[in-house]
Amino acid sequence: MSIRLRLTLWYSGLLAAVLLLFGSVIYALVHYYAYEDVESEILTQTKSISQRISAVLVRNPDFTEELNLILPEKANQLADLQIYVQLYNYTSDRAVASDNLRDYRFSVPDFSKAGTSEGWARMTVDNSPFLVYQFPLVLQSTDQVIGMLQVGTITASEDRLMDRLLLILIYVSIITLVLAMSVGLFLARKSMRPLIHIIDAADGIQSGNDLSIRIEYNGPNDEIGKLITTVNNMLERTEGFFKELEDAYAAQRRFVSDASHELRTPLTTIRGNTDFLKKLWDPDPEDRKALTNEMKEQITLEAIEDIADEGRRMSRLVNDMLSLARADTGQTIDLNPTPLSILVKDVARRAQHLPRTAEWKYSDFEVLNGTYVLGNKDYLQQMLFIFIENAFKYTPEGIVTLDAVVYNGQVGLRISDTGIGMDKNEVPYIFDRFYRADESRGITKGTGLGLSIAKWIIDEHNGSVEVVTKLGEGTTFIVWLPLELAPPLE
Repeated sequence: MSIRLRLTLWYSGLLAAVLLLFGSVIYALVHYYAYEDVESEILTQTKSISQRISAVLVRNPDFTEELNLILPEKANQLADLQIYVQLYNYTSDRAVASDNLRDYRFSVPDFSKAGTSEGWARMTVDNSPFLVYQFPLVLQSTDQVIGMLQVGTITASEDRLMDRLLLILIYVSIITLVLAMSVGLFLARKSMRPLIHIIDAADGIQSGNDLSIRIEYNGPNDEIGKLITTVNNMLERTEGFFKELEDAYAAQRRFVSDASHELRTPLTTIRGNTDFLKKLWDPDPEDRKALTNEMKEQITLEAIEDIADEGRRMSRLVNDMLSLARADTGQTIDLNPTPLSILVKDVARRAQHLPRTAEWKYSDFEVLNGTYVLGNKDYLQQMLFIFIENAFKYTPEGIVTLDAVVYNGQVGLRISDTGIGMDKNEVPYIFDRFYRADESRGITKGTGLGLSIAKWIIDEHNGSVEVVTKLGEGTTFIVWLPLELAPPLE
């Protein structure tokens, strides 16, 4: 059962209870006022007649014979008031009635019930409804019920009034309930329409995976409005999370694809060399070649060097991937106040021994005297070596330089080269994993992970990197790190 139908049924049920209570109160009030005068007149006449009968009982227990003596002076008045009187004697089993009752008689209670039958009774005489008050007559000497006084009147007009009122209340209540249910169902449907939009939006997302769907709502900021706002905000956040997840999956797929591609080449080289060595030193008789031992040793040495080179390449690749895996798991770097002068001078001195064809130059770094950064010495050295090796790699001829500047509370470590450079459109992607500029693909060896690791180290040190490059003229990387207030180096 839908919420709209439940709300309508609850509303209709409550309205039905109100109508029932209201109708009952109206019916009771009209009934009271419709019969009040009639009952009052009957009680008045009953009291007057019973007093006269009490006087007669003293002289004649067979009081029914003297009814004409009791009523003559009121006979016309009773007829005008439409009051009907009947006296019944249980001892003689005789009954007399007023003239206006004619040949009809009121039904009399059994003698065994006569003593408890005082009160109002409904009777039908000659198809006419009567309201009758019954008053038992008691002989005072013995306290025995000997007769019954019945005083009544016709209530046809009052009964018709009450019947019509009852029908009116019933029909009005039914019509009101039908209208209320129709209007209530319409209003409930209108009120629940925004919820239907929410359901449709959820179904659209479920069937089409379209998280860009939003629920349009121009109504008041009530409970439904707040619910729709919450759902829209939730959809917006879910869409953001889903996009991040898709980006992460895409990066992961690209990472696995690139890693497999990078590992395939050295593995192929190693496997080819091992197969060649196996054939060289253990050839089949029909494939035996006329090679001297010196020639075999020379070929074997070259193959082993190729295997060693590829092994070192795979080792670097695995180490780089492990470093990035640590970054992905949220591993942080322990930072401590670190003097920059000694660190950078040590890197500059050791960098001149790296494989290179370019000229290596660096400044005296006097500007770094007494400067500290909040960092990790090993990771900072790794970051600088990555930029320097990258500069040597892409500068077959020219100069690679390292110097430093201090500006506005930051220190900038600048690595410049006059190498092949790159297009400015490539800059936003150079720190992506396994990304290598088109100019270097297939020409310069590398895995494309070094700059990604360097960027992670810079981020962990709350720094930033600036790139200035021009195709064919070289590239400059400036690593900015915030200075740390620390005691001067002793």
